Amino acid sequence: MSTAPKKAQQVAKGAAPRRFVFLLLDRFTMLSFASAIEPLRIANRITGETLYTWKLAGEGGETVTCSNGASFRLDMGLDEIEREDTVLVCGGVDVQKATTRGILNWLRREARRGVTMGGLCTGAHALAKAGLLDGKKATIHWENQDGFLEEFEEVKLTKSVFVMDGNRWSTAGGTASIDLMLKVIAADHGEDIANTVADQLIYSTIRTDQDTQRLSIPTRIGVRHPKLSQVIQMMEGNIEDPMSPADLAEEVGMSTRQLERLFRRYLNRSPKRYYMELRLQKARNLLMQTDMSVINVALACGFASPSHFSKCYRAHYNTTPYRERGTQGGGTGVRLSI
Repeated sequence: MSTAPKKAQQVAKGAAPRRFVFLLLDRFTMLSFASAIEPLRIANRITGETLYTWKLAGEGGETVTCSNGASFRLDMGLDEIEREDTVLVCGGVDVQKATTRGILNWLRREARRGVTMGGLCTGAHALAKAGLLDGKKATIHWENQDGFLEEFEEVKLTKSVFVMDGNRWSTAGGTASIDLMLKVIAADHGEDIANTVADQLIYSTIRTDQDTQRLSIPTRIGVRHPKLSQVIQMMEGNIEDPMSPADLAEEVGMSTRQLERLFRRYLNRSPKRYYMELRLQKARNLLMQTDMSVINVALACGFASPSHFSKCYRAHYNTTPYRERGTQGGGTGVRLSI
């Protein structure tokens, strides 16, 4: 016996189910995939109707392994699909390597036929590589944004949890797939059904495309001090052209000495040290996610010379930028992913 509210069961009879094709790239992230497919299953269960069907697709059409080592049996290879289908590209670790020429050709071919396509987690990278996000708004996991911005200048990258720009969708990864699918279910069958699905998932806070993916600065650093948060926000927004401690202090109406004491008290480091760590973190992301030269990475992170960059990088990470790039197989793509 269904426990769904009566309103949630009011579905048009005889309507053809909507089919999703999940394109599973090698080493895709299971969390993003599960967060997308489970709302569809639950929508079918609570209504007693087959509102949605799905197929698992992948290059070769046999099996694919996700980033945690689990293997999935595929339903199909890179076959032609129906125009009414919706493709969701599930990405994860090493997405650039997983985005093969065969994958790109298939995405472009189906896109030309008008198929709606979305990228879950780093799946947006595959869509962008195929040229399917040019001129579109999109999102990707915050850890991958630095590399994405450098490689795909034609894409309007946002920090949203998910984005729906016409027939191109993208999510930031993780549970953001739930928010996207609840939006889809609400549009297809009404908010009552979407809310009931969320209730079944014990998902009490449904996010919209206006929500950003990262925690607020006070939550991230564990300190609620408005001026400290404001300074950190300015630091994060000025990586390529770092601001001096004096300029940062002036912007928030305090002296350089007061700013120094503020950082020492709450973060146990100087403003200069904290800023350096932010710049080096971005540098590491670019080294691991892009094919940018070490010199260009240095410049993008506010270092005047490669030698100074290398010295700072080695002091912080106990390796040089060149060795970091070498251990990652020569810079073959996006490696960071949840």
